Amino acid sequence: MIGILDSGVGGLSVLREVRSLLPQQSITYLGDTAWCPYGNKSHPQIIKRTFALCEYLITQGAELIVLACNSATIVAIEALRAHYPVPFIGMEPGIKPAVQVTQSGVIGVLATEASLSGDKFHRLVATHALDIRVITQPCPKFVHLVEQGTLSGPQVTHAIHEYTSAMLKSGADTLILGCSHYPFLRPALEKITPPHIHFIDTGAAIARHIADHRLTSDKSPETHILTTGDVQQFSKLTSQLTPELQATFSPLSLP
Repeated sequence: MIGILDSGVGGLSVLREVRSLLPQQSITYLGDTAWCPYGNKSHPQIIKRTFALCEYLITQGAELIVLACNSATIVAIEALRAHYPVPFIGMEPGIKPAVQVTQSGVIGVLATEASLSGDKFHRLVATHALDIRVITQPCPKFVHLVEQGTLSGPQVTHAIHEYTSAMLKSGADTLILGCSHYPFLRPALEKITPPHIHFIDTGAAIARHIADHRLTSDKSPETHILTTGDVQQFSKLTSQLTPELQATFSPLSLP
């Protein structure tokens, strides 16, 4: 079984890619809505919470865990890999592919506060973008909008202008969607920003990375979604965001 962990519904953008590429695998998705968002939490808080949730997934039989949350990846994945024997695959802003496609030499990173403040992010920039101007922008409203199921309309338009105007004026031609929630706003972003803008989303790359691991196939693969929040609301949002997904839903109560 593959375990996928996110702070809420954002990781469904990763789940749909994994389910499409690996139909023979059972998947347990854990949306920690009760703690959403992670991006404004302290690093010790994120580490403690992520360990508790990964411990649960491992006890349920996870052979591999995806941290479909950029904040959790940046802050906790190295500690998790050092502590547990199962493989961990994380989400991180796609600096390298952005550098490969930019023509202007300016890229914008739309991400969470926790992601942008982590050492891992700064190492990514230092490794792959030495000759590139990197403009960062925390986007807390994006997570709230997606968690509400608001993917278009005045609130979305206002937030997009607020977060992208300065970097676009500075010449950015490539925008990194540095949080798993943000791909659900990509249609609105593409509609509002100039047509030459490239968007970088790493969900499909995560699925391909999982496929490189030898995992136990399931004759009757299932998709099970757990949430620490309201199950009915999570199910409703899942139907809106990923209508093609067939899954069962259950509540999860953790301290």
